[in-house]
Amino acid sequence: MESNGASVKSGAQAKVPAIAHPLAEKPAEIASNINYHAQYSPHFSLFKFDPEQAFYATAESVRDRLIKQWNDTYFHYHKVNPKQIYYLSMEYLQGRALTNAIGNLNIQDGYSDALKRLGYELEEIVEQEKDPALGNGGLGRLASCFLDSMATLNLPAWGYGLRYRYGLFKQRITKAGQEEVADDWLEKFSPWEIARHDVVFPVRFFGNVEVLPTGSRKWVGGEIIQAVAYDVPIPGYKTKNTISLRLWDAKASSDDFNLFQFNDGQYESAAQLHSRAQQICAVLYPGDATESGKLLRLKQQFFLCSASLQDIISRFKERNQGKGEFQWSEFPTKVAVQLNDTHPTLSIPELMRLLMDDEGLGWDEAWDITTRTIAYTNHTVLPEALEKWSQPVMRKLLPRHMEIIDEIDKRFTSMIQSTRPDLESKLSSMRVLDHNPQKPVVRMANLCVVSSHTVNGVAQLHSDILKAELFSDYVSVWPTKFQNKTNGITPRRWLSFCSPELSHIITKWLETDQWVSNLDLLTKLRQFADNEELHAEWEKAKMANKRRLAEYIMRVTGISIDPNTLFDIQVKRIHEYKRQLLNILGTVYRYKKIKEMSPAEREKLTRRTVMIGGKAFATYTNAKRIVKLVTDVGAVVNTDPEVNHYLKVVFVPNYNVSVAEMLIPGSELSQHISTAGMEASGTSNMKFSLNGCLIIGTLDGANVEIREEIGAENFFLFGAEADEVPKLRKDRENGLFKPDPRFEEAKQFIRSGAFGSYDYNPLLDSLEGNTGYGRGDYFLVGQDFPSYLDAQAKVDEVYKDRKKWIKMSILSTAGSGKFSSDRTISQYAKEIWDVKDCRLP
Repeated sequence: MESNGASVKSGAQAKVPAIAHPLAEKPAEIASNINYHAQYSPHFSLFKFDPEQAFYATAESVRDRLIKQWNDTYFHYHKVNPKQIYYLSMEYLQGRALTNAIGNLNIQDGYSDALKRLGYELEEIVEQEKDPALGNGGLGRLASCFLDSMATLNLPAWGYGLRYRYGLFKQRITKAGQEEVADDWLEKFSPWEIARHDVVFPVRFFGNVEVLPTGSRKWVGGEIIQAVAYDVPIPGYKTKNTISLRLWDAKASSDDFNLFQFNDGQYESAAQLHSRAQQICAVLYPGDATESGKLLRLKQQFFLCSASLQDIISRFKERNQGKGEFQWSEFPTKVAVQLNDTHPTLSIPELMRLLMDDEGLGWDEAWDITTRTIAYTNHTVLPEALEKWSQPVMRKLLPRHMEIIDEIDKRFTSMIQSTRPDLESKLSSMRVLDHNPQKPVVRMANLCVVSSHTVNGVAQLHSDILKAELFSDYVSVWPTKFQNKTNGITPRRWLSFCSPELSHIITKWLETDQWVSNLDLLTKLRQFADNEELHAEWEKAKMANKRRLAEYIMRVTGISIDPNTLFDIQVKRIHEYKRQLLNILGTVYRYKKIKEMSPAEREKLTRRTVMIGGKAFATYTNAKRIVKLVTDVGAVVNTDPEVNHYLKVVFVPNYNVSVAEMLIPGSELSQHISTAGMEASGTSNMKFSLNGCLIIGTLDGANVEIREEIGAENFFLFGAEADEVPKLRKDRENGLFKPDPRFEEAKQFIRSGAFGSYDYNPLLDSLEGNTGYGRGDYFLVGQDFPSYLDAQAKVDEVYKDRKKWIKMSILSTAGSGKFSSDRTISQYAKEIWDVKDCRLP
């Protein structure tokens, strides 16, 4: 049958002439261009035109158009020479590019029709694309939403990142829980990236600092790795502007290959630097428990910063040298650099080094340029996520940078001593360097705050906590340095393209599709919130998405779920503060209660399917235990004939952007239940809300603003508030916490072995005791458990009232306008970067 299918395809393909039409508009010409690529840009043996080959040929056909727009965009920037924004991030979670590109270019219909002529459905071809493994969580997805908005708003912009060969990992779920395997996204190749063999910069590690007779300093020796640029086009929505995500790959040069050693049989040592170069971009966040792991992470961070800044400086010189004598002081009027969290902090000493050692500027001038160029986004208040690097490790790997950081610290200290003697007692915690003799470190967040012109948090609550707590002493020195920029998401990927049914309904009722680039228009849906005709259409669209999701779950897990049950979803990185444990404990309690009911009582229940997904970091033991618990609970519940009609529990494997595009539109209730004050913002909450999904959550991160926008009555709120948390932890320490009997019952049920023989005591022990590392319930699961159960009971009640639930769902979408990344990026452009739009004529 297979071969017959293939021959039908090649039959359809044979009828379409293979002619290059790079800018084709008509379906027949697009089909010819796809066929041209299948035959003249071949990556596979001849005679094959399977779905995989069809995908690569289709992607290259779309890329033709992108390259034209890309070239036009950068020629235009070159001519106009506007100020540009350079966004540096260790992570980008791009998701599949094909649907997004043809959607933004507004050519879906043409491609759909063209592929039919070649014997394929667009949906089938889209499925062939692998998600680029360039990120892990919200930080990386935010960076990708931001690039989409920068392109859509016609801002002259570049993203900079690393080209990870194997990403974080691909998650497999087995009887043992989570297993990590290397992600094979580049196993064949990515059709979207273009290697820029002419854009190569040397990046040095180790070595030493020489003092020249002039008194200036030079970093010499050590090892040099080449950074090679790979560019990925990022098209804007319904605009010709197409910007670049530039990813760096690490290579050693042929000079570093020792032919003599190789011929002598010493193969490993002959290619030592080549193998060290390959390690740099092998994986995202390599384990850093060992000294070599720490060195590798620091190498990655510096590699990104150094290559990107050399590129930025060379572009600045190229644009301005033709104009006679250019002034370095103009650099910040042409260049804005945004650090996405502390990972790219080394941009600060590296820009100083390049300006002083390579361009011959003095300290004061270099410092003035650096501080006017660089801005910093803080993404966390979690102490373990605020990076601190060992001074000896830094001095060994980057001796010149350590000198510069020393000097920044020294000058900052004397500035505080001379201008703010009242802060003398706070100085030891404000300094960039912590000289604790046991463990001297460089505090990266402090370095960012001291050296950048603007520091922003990513939700109102988070920014308030930064100003009041984490950075309060700096606020008294620089009151205007701190801002809030509430995160946003791109409405293109997260509604328009991933839920076409719902999008058509919104467009129909608003009588315009302008909402896709002006999300505030969604508020006009409020006037129809009680309209029965809209209710019927809305429910039908939600059901189509639920059915699609149920088919997907069946395909990847073999578990059959009923689209007529309430779809309750929590997907995010597995972390104790995000409290997947609270979710599964609540589910365990629900299961136990259903078991105890009579058949008549069960008939009155709201039937539910609970889905949890996300990756646990490979070395984070408790997070991996939580994954194991979810899968064990699912194995029991889903095969229990008394219960599985009323409750199912599914762990969704290998959560990524494409999986999210399936889960979010199909979700009806979404859990955003972190301990208040711990989630900087969250962005998946915005995606769920935009798709008419109701949220059960705490007053944390952007939940606070979502609840304000959609109305408190449309949000299932529970749990302690951020300002109560420290006192509750203190009470717990003093033995004042009285656990709810339902909490004890749920834990006891797990301990009884109801879900198998795995030893869950270490996980449950983290919720016990009054204090201590890994004990004492630091994330207040026990504290919030009773109000969580009460909120879930309220969900059950409301879900039975279909009219009320659909109305709340519509109002949820209607109130999501504020959470567009277009709004966030406009604010960054005006209030931090001073970058103007530069639309292609």
